Amino acid sequence: MISFLREAAHVKPSQKQLDWFEMESYAFIHFSPNTYTDLEWGNGNEPESIFNPTKLDCDQWVRAIKSAGMKGMVLTAKHHDGFCLWPSKYTEHSVKNSPCQKDIVKEASEACRRGGIKFGFYLSPWDRNSSYYGTPEYNDYFCNQLTELLTNYGEIFYVWFDNACGEGPDGKKQIYDFQRYFDLIHKLQPKAVIFNDFGPDIRWCGNEAGVARHSEWAVVPTELCHFAEPVTGPGPLAEEGNLSYMYNTDQEIGTMSNILYSKGLAFVPAEINMSIRPGWFWHENEEPHSLERLFKTYLTSVGANACFHLNLPPNREGLIDERDIRRLEEFGELLRKEFSTPKAAKVEKVPGCPATQPKYTITFDQPIKATELKYVVLAEDIAEGQRVEAFRITADFASGAQYALAQGTCIGHKKICQMQDPFALQNPLINDRTPEIRQLTLHITAARDEVLMKDIVVY
Repeated sequence: MISFLREAAHVKPSQKQLDWFEMESYAFIHFSPNTYTDLEWGNGNEPESIFNPTKLDCDQWVRAIKSAGMKGMVLTAKHHDGFCLWPSKYTEHSVKNSPCQKDIVKEASEACRRGGIKFGFYLSPWDRNSSYYGTPEYNDYFCNQLTELLTNYGEIFYVWFDNACGEGPDGKKQIYDFQRYFDLIHKLQPKAVIFNDFGPDIRWCGNEAGVARHSEWAVVPTELCHFAEPVTGPGPLAEEGNLSYMYNTDQEIGTMSNILYSKGLAFVPAEINMSIRPGWFWHENEEPHSLERLFKTYLTSVGANACFHLNLPPNREGLIDERDIRRLEEFGELLRKEFSTPKAAKVEKVPGCPATQPKYTITFDQPIKATELKYVVLAEDIAEGQRVEAFRITADFASGAQYALAQGTCIGHKKICQMQDPFALQNPLINDRTPEIRQLTLHITAARDEVLMKDIVVY
């Protein structure tokens, strides 16, 4: 078991996965005839004439995205209704037959480049308009459209697929040739990361509500990631008949109990996605979620070894709703307020500790009031693998008292630890009503191999 855990500790990400992690948050843009029919899923028979964004301004989208600190845009180039936001040669159900008469994919990609953010797209595998859907010919049709998007709009950072699948004209569900799609992307946009329920590069978290697991491991069993090549395996207990099928909703993905029974492991981190409103498309009567909900989701996505994909639906004029813009500006302002100025501190590794259970002291230049301490942000050097399984952060008070302010499981790319308020906990060890902290101690209590920390920062 020890040798297998060491193998698991050395499952490493690709460079494009590391680049994706550094983005941390990016925007989804859901825009289609659904915007005009007030639906979430179109039927595919909506007339092209209803799509008419008279004030389309993709630069406004980019400004809104950047105000919240997000670093990229993923445009819904085609949703389930089959309507294409570019003048595809392979269908008449597109912007070329609408009053808009604009290539919105081009407008959006060029606005991203002007604004200094990355551009990607979502192409729905389900197409309720295409007569090919449900037949073998559909995969040819899909690859033709995918090729258009991969070759006509510059560098693509992200290609986003879901697994939505409905019945075609002949009553049969489409069998998607995902491996063919992935091979095409690798050939035409080798730097693009691919999202799908099961990978190969990024996987779904299992819900669309922005809810993360208590431990979001990036190293997961290949039974979950059907398209990922196993880096390790088989595990010592992975005997025929003992394997259990796992899905994205499994709350223990990546934990020791699951990886021991896996056929092999791969590095496939999770994306946490949600919309800024209850719906994914714009509906006039909906309001954006609260600032508190957005911030909490940030802490449990970017701050918990994942990335945050926040949907912003343009309205019928082709603009991001002013209500959403205000919320995004508030969100960006809060993030800058909370994480722009780290506390001056000296971080030292305590000598003599085991490589898998190291301790680090964080000593402040001057003792700080406990009420001023909000977050400790931790990061492993995941280029060498993800290893930490449990940790604890303890405060040494000027009075001589000690108290554990935070504990957690995996760290990975980034872990934002919110510090507990010693007053709220009514800690009997802390009698001073204005206690000062002179030092924090980070203790890694369990890891799969030697711990390689990249950052320890206090806010």
